[in-house]
Amino acid sequence: MMETPAAASCTHRPLLCLLLLAALCLRPGDLNPIGVLMEVAHLSRIEDILPIVGLGLYTVNAVYGDTIVMPCSQGVPNDLMFGKWKYETANNSPVFIAFRSTTKKQVQYDDIAEYKGRLSLSENYTLSIKNARISDERRFVCMLVTEDNVYEEPTVVKVFKQPSQPEIIHPANFLETEKLKMLGECIARESYPDGNITWYKNGNILQPVEGVVVMTLQKVVNPSTGLFTTTSSLQYMPTKKDANAQFACKVTYYGPSGQEEISSEPVVFDVQYPTAKVTIKVLSQRNTIKEGDNITLKCSGNGNPPPQEFLFYIPGEPEGIRSSDTYIMTDVRRNATGEYKCSLIDGSMEDSTTITVHYLDLSLTPSGEVTKQIGEDLPVSCTISSSRNATVFWIKDNTRMQTSPSFSSLQYKDAGNYICETTLQEVEGLKKRKTLTLIVQGKPQIRMTKKTGSNKSKTIICHVEGFPKPAVQWTTTGSGSIINQTEETNYIHGSFSSKIVISPEENVTLTCIAENQLERTVTSMNVSANDNSEKVNDQAKLIVGIVVGLLLAALVAGGIYWVYVKKSKTPSKHVNKDLGNIEENKKLEENNHKPEA
Repeated sequence: MMETPAAASCTHRPLLCLLLLAALCLRPGDLNPIGVLMEVAHLSRIEDILPIVGLGLYTVNAVYGDTIVMPCSQGVPNDLMFGKWKYETANNSPVFIAFRSTTKKQVQYDDIAEYKGRLSLSENYTLSIKNARISDERRFVCMLVTEDNVYEEPTVVKVFKQPSQPEIIHPANFLETEKLKMLGECIARESYPDGNITWYKNGNILQPVEGVVVMTLQKVVNPSTGLFTTTSSLQYMPTKKDANAQFACKVTYYGPSGQEEISSEPVVFDVQYPTAKVTIKVLSQRNTIKEGDNITLKCSGNGNPPPQEFLFYIPGEPEGIRSSDTYIMTDVRRNATGEYKCSLIDGSMEDSTTITVHYLDLSLTPSGEVTKQIGEDLPVSCTISSSRNATVFWIKDNTRMQTSPSFSSLQYKDAGNYICETTLQEVEGLKKRKTLTLIVQGKPQIRMTKKTGSNKSKTIICHVEGFPKPAVQWTTTGSGSIINQTEETNYIHGSFSSKIVISPEENVTLTCIAENQLERTVTSMNVSANDNSEKVNDQAKLIVGIVVGLLLAALVAGGIYWVYVKKSKTPSKHVNKDLGNIEENKKLEENNHKPEA
């Protein structure tokens, strides 16, 4: 562009200067001198022509890879002609990157390689930069040009990149006490700005200690991306207390909101140390051991790695038995009670424990199946022998008894299954029991009763006792026919009853027959046809009783009188006649009551 004499006075008259520039650039056919003016302003250093007004300094924090958004100002001037964005290089040289005119409503982006395709300038002159890079961390300036002034608003961009989660690489296979060894390296990749690494043990910060804790920090920057990779190596001399200790590292870095940190996953290292103590234990699911159990002895050393072989000393064995860390004894007896020891193979670092094998013996006399006759006696004894005080109780037919059984005169109710059971309460699962099955036998015993119903029916009941259970059969006298329509009650304690219900039209005699393997018993009963005859017969029986009583009284009186007559030698025929009458009456009464007898 040519410099004219009028340009010398641009400082005093900026608007006239712009018009002159537009006139010089105006080409034939251009009908929009204002548009030409905008192009001139974009091509020239307008800030060298118009006075510059500072609007303040802003800082924008951006995340690496995100979009950087930089507002131009709080408000756009009403007489704004155009706006421009530039950034400043390291030597403060401006580089223009975007231009927007208020008249043509068009945006022009300068051909800057690192911003090609990444810029976006909105109508309010907010500049956006996609895919933020570390190189975008610089000072940008927004220029708003009016007829009288040039407003500049600088914005400082800060770019942050969170590092990857730190991890411990090249971890040691194991650590040894009293030896300084490389534990591993903690690495945090691709951060900006660079971070710092701290080591932790069980959540506590590890501080450097000469010869015990040695740390080395290294930082490397990627020349193409500008991102940092931070590495810290740790050499460590452990103690026995470090067994199962958790080691971790943490990277501290700065982000858009301030200082932040990320921890690695904890790592546990195998710490090896020699054995200093031997321990013997009895492995058992129960607290106590009883006869028949298996015993597993476990011998262990507190070293790492632990010893693999030991010497076991067993009661009754003259020498130690070489074995792995376990020694098993099966189906132990009471004579296995005693002291057990184990030691290292060289016989050093010995430990011992005492084992008690509990036992329980039970003797029942008599036992098994026993058969006795009713009324006999049966002495019973249950004897216990045990390693501790035992509890003894009896069970009959699944019901616990309050006292021990004693049989001085056996009854049918005494029959049943008896169990003598004993337990050691302190020893789980140790109990013994023996069974006595008592059978009480007896010949059948019969008792018959009769009940008369309101409808002239008669119920005849045959009460039967005996064991084995007697079979009952009913018959009638004369015909000898068997009566099948009978009803029996439950057989309980050797007793039951059988009954029949009849309505006889004539006097009958019923016979109840009870029979088992021991004997056959028969009992009969006369049953009248109607209730009135039975009542008459009952009255007749009463009369007979009275007559018999009177007869006996008369006989006594006659005897006394005979003695008196004999003494007086004057016998009386009247007395003999009376006695004869009494005898005749007696015979008459007996004939009347024959059916009932």
